[in-house]
Amino acid sequence: MVLLTKYARCGILHTCASTGGDHGMPNLPFPSNVSIKDIAKVAGVSHSTVSRALTDSPLVALETKQHIQRIAREMGYIPSAIARGLVTKRTATIGLVVTTIADPFIAEVARGVEETALDNNYSVILCNCNTEPERELACVRTFREKRVDAIIVTSSRVGNLYVPLLEELGVPVVLINNQQEGQYIHSVRTDNLRGGRLAGEYLFSLGHRQIAYISGPLNAHSSLERLEGCRAALQEYGLDIPDAWVTHGDGRTGSGRASAALLLQRTPGPTAIFCYNDMTAIGALQAAKAAGRQVPNDLSLIGYDDIAFAALVDPPLTTIAQAKHTLGQWAMNLALSLLNGQEEAGDIVLAPRLVERASCAPASPRVSQG
Repeated sequence: MVLLTKYARCGILHTCASTGGDHGMPNLPFPSNVSIKDIAKVAGVSHSTVSRALTDSPLVALETKQHIQRIAREMGYIPSAIARGLVTKRTATIGLVVTTIADPFIAEVARGVEETALDNNYSVILCNCNTEPERELACVRTFREKRVDAIIVTSSRVGNLYVPLLEELGVPVVLINNQQEGQYIHSVRTDNLRGGRLAGEYLFSLGHRQIAYISGPLNAHSSLERLEGCRAALQEYGLDIPDAWVTHGDGRTGSGRASAALLLQRTPGPTAIFCYNDMTAIGALQAAKAAGRQVPNDLSLIGYDDIAFAALVDPPLTTIAQAKHTLGQWAMNLALSLLNGQEEAGDIVLAPRLVERASCAPASPRVSQG
């Protein structure tokens, strides 16, 4: 037989076929345009009462509230984010600007942002700026036009420019691993100087005295800090990384491979290479194999970031780990604090850590120098 639902009296006619065994809610979905007005007709209450009940207002009696919320669920009511935003002046959305989602490091940071956002009933809109400063600013302004509540930027190439922009944008902006020199008032970052120092101390402890560095992009302040930290550690023992042993890359596998190939052609060559990131180190590992150099017996390699791939290559990569997921979590929580008026929230610095795997070994006595 055909059942006519009780909601037909509000102008929403819904039928379903039944074999007589199930007299509950029909299997077909309700129209997606069910409104507060429709719910009010069914519940026999005013529009304002429905609106308050759906926002869990204490002004509505608990029994009435639960009754209205049950009807809304059964009718398939979908709240309008636009309408809610007109009332609250917020859209419950966060704009996230990334250098490239293809970067495994960025993907993990983005996951931390998104999971924390979802836990707090926010959604995330993503924009890829391809490490271009102009495009980064264009993404930020586009997000503002879309009326996002806050903006998070990873590896910002414009950094301190956000200070004069804040008044224009009118929303909180949080930077993750700002790549411009100088401090920004709302940021989350890893201590790159400490990370570089960890790499230098570790390689020295293994007996390496001939250490090279493959840098990241020229406009990446983090690359300079990692090199500075490593040099500072070595200088305490009267050593250094000569400028001639610092080669410039772009953070990708190809540049790591090319840079390492050049370093390995030199006589004497390095016994260890510290790389700007893990993708660079993976490229260096490929170059070493192509040159017939065994890692770690002939050459030690140490990366930075501890992306998932680092543990999967042969040999598994020793690296300086950043708390990628935590960076995203902290950035989102900082944005929420700013939205809640907690302006004292500022620069947050996370400590890196050494992850020992199999790509580093003691320097060979025949090449190690005291």
